[in-house]
Amino acid sequence: MDFDLGTTKYIIHAELIADGYVEKNDIIGAIFGQTEGLLGEELDLRELQKTGRIGRIDVDLNIVNGKSIAKISIPSSLDRVETSIIAAALETVDKVGPCNAQIKIINIEDIRKKKRDYIVERAKEILKSLMEDVDLNSMIEEIRESVRIHEIIEYGPEKLPAGPNVDKDEEIIIVEGKADVINLLRYGIKNAIAVNGTSVPKTIVELSKKKVVTVFTDGDRGGELIIKELLQTCDIDYIARAPLGREVEELSKKEILKCLRNRIPVCHYQIKEVVKEPKKVDKFSNYYEKYLNLKTGEIIVCKDNDDKVMSLEEYLKNPVEGEALIVKGDITQKLVDVSHNKVKFIFGGNIKVVKKPLNLSLISFGDLNEQR
Repeated sequence: MDFDLGTTKYIIHAELIADGYVEKNDIIGAIFGQTEGLLGEELDLRELQKTGRIGRIDVDLNIVNGKSIAKISIPSSLDRVETSIIAAALETVDKVGPCNAQIKIINIEDIRKKKRDYIVERAKEILKSLMEDVDLNSMIEEIRESVRIHEIIEYGPEKLPAGPNVDKDEEIIIVEGKADVINLLRYGIKNAIAVNGTSVPKTIVELSKKKVVTVFTDGDRGGELIIKELLQTCDIDYIARAPLGREVEELSKKEILKCLRNRIPVCHYQIKEVVKEPKKVDKFSNYYEKYLNLKTGEIIVCKDNDDKVMSLEEYLKNPVEGEALIVKGDITQKLVDVSHNKVKFIFGGNIKVVKKPLNLSLISFGDLNEQR
């Protein structure tokens, strides 16, 4: 800043023109000398300067064409009336040294106005900086998120992590763990409950009988295993999956809503259990050879090297007990339902099954390049 931040209120700016060569000391002496006693003791320049009410007189002197031209600045802490009187008194100086001279007041600068202008502009800059740092929407959302996260409850005898609306809502979302429940709460979804492991809690089983249930799992092998376990023990209505390789706890609000919108009815979800080319898996190669020799719609019931070939239609009406069953066609839910207590293995083409008993293994020969 180019002004005094002390007690100065005004600066008197004047211009002096002298007919000949003069020096700065001559000008300052003339001002003090020719105004002395002019305004009485109260406004005497020397006394005012001693008390600090008038500051140091600054003179910027130049010689032009034999004349002395000076710019004079006098700081004042007097009020505007007294400062105006001092300024007017300067114009009475008519001689500097041996030369005739004339002083003319150019203007009286109001330092306080300049300070106020500076304060206003600086305040604008500070306010702008503050506004840039504060995102009101983010602040509101952060507060809401904090409240939502603290709404998590412990549900049932197993104290499962859950949202507060699990009892109230007609629909619930089953997720894998507490972090998933928290992430859904963060975005206002309050009807989620976690299984907290691969073993399905009794509370989840009971809830699934009374609620419309969506299973929402990670996009990995673990998520698929949990779905299989839930399908065998619970009444599931819909299945939603996180994108491949992603976890529910790391999804954004947009991604979560997209996954839930794209959920599929459980009847459209297929469990696949496939093995690599049986020639590379010795214990299945014998079954594979038999599978190749079957006609479409036929099955083989394998028992103690005594294979029984029959039509699929005949078997479904009268299932036969054995070690394994080979079908030349898809492994369907109906086939699984009638065979789960008759055989340990079912070999066939593609697997189109929603629920599979734990004591039954399904092996697909429909995709020999994939193993799950």
